[in-house]
Amino acid sequence: MLNNLLDPAILYFFLGAFIGVIRSNLEIPAPVTKFLSLYLLFAIGFKGGQELHKVGFTAETGKVVGIALFLALAIPVWSFVILRRKVNPFDSAAIAATYGSVSVVTFVTASQFVAARGYPAGGAMTVALVLMESPAIVMAVLLATWARSQAGADASNGAAPIGVKGVLHEAFTDGAQLLLIGSFVIGYASGADGGKAMNVFVDDLFKGFLAFFLLEIGLLVARQLREMRDVTPFLIGFAVIMPPVNAMVAMGLGHLFSLNRGDLTILAVLAASASYIVVPAVVRFAIPEARPSRYFSMALGITFPFNIIVGIPLYYAIASRIA
Repeated sequence: MLNNLLDPAILYFFLGAFIGVIRSNLEIPAPVTKFLSLYLLFAIGFKGGQELHKVGFTAETGKVVGIALFLALAIPVWSFVILRRKVNPFDSAAIAATYGSVSVVTFVTASQFVAARGYPAGGAMTVALVLMESPAIVMAVLLATWARSQAGADASNGAAPIGVKGVLHEAFTDGAQLLLIGSFVIGYASGADGGKAMNVFVDDLFKGFLAFFLLEIGLLVARQLREMRDVTPFLIGFAVIMPPVNAMVAMGLGHLFSLNRGDLTILAVLAASASYIVVPAVVRFAIPEARPSRYFSMALGITFPFNIIVGIPLYYAIASRIA
């Protein structure tokens, strides 16, 4: 954990959080933040395609795909069941979608973590990242639709929720996801020659851009902490406890299928992470009854820092014992 905290990228995250907490006037322009997020999707997709090109489509890839699909469908369901004990069905569905999907930045940070220790994740994990992005949104919207039918009411705030067809379109044609998928395909198709041509951009510059992006995330986390009024103690507990629980389920399945240490760690991170970019953007319109101050604050203000500081080294330590 100490080694992870002393990583330059993580230290920049803390710097951003500190600057935000003391309410400094430092701001990173929105176009720069947008570029950095697109760059990370571009680079991680391309590098994942390169890795899969090296090893090819193997039985290992099939195992990862199967586990990823199971987790993408199951995590929103059991999250919804747990949340419904204390939370209204619409907030429960939105939070379930958030925790059933994945955080690309957490994935990238964890990938750097395991690679620095000599256990880089295989290209199949980028496939898992892509597969786990959208199913949770669809599951959550179906749960919210069921809740509306049970209540016999429309959106309480007067906004009409988009239908399942619209949700499917939003979930599977999101620009960020298409960039990730497209970069993955290009990385795979271009092979070793393409990797050499892109090496400076996707490898040499990667860590610096990641550190800059985490500086912005630190600023954003500090701002989001001021919006925690709607997050009850029960939800705080959920945001801290459920990520390790989901990670342990993922690691159990990964161990059952004999995944290596790096892949096991990344699979756990994917299961433990929560989306604070793609899912909130879709859920805001798909489930307008839900409060963004809950699902967004939980994912970004609690779960993201927890995974960065505690989760990644914890999952790696467990993977080192069982893989």
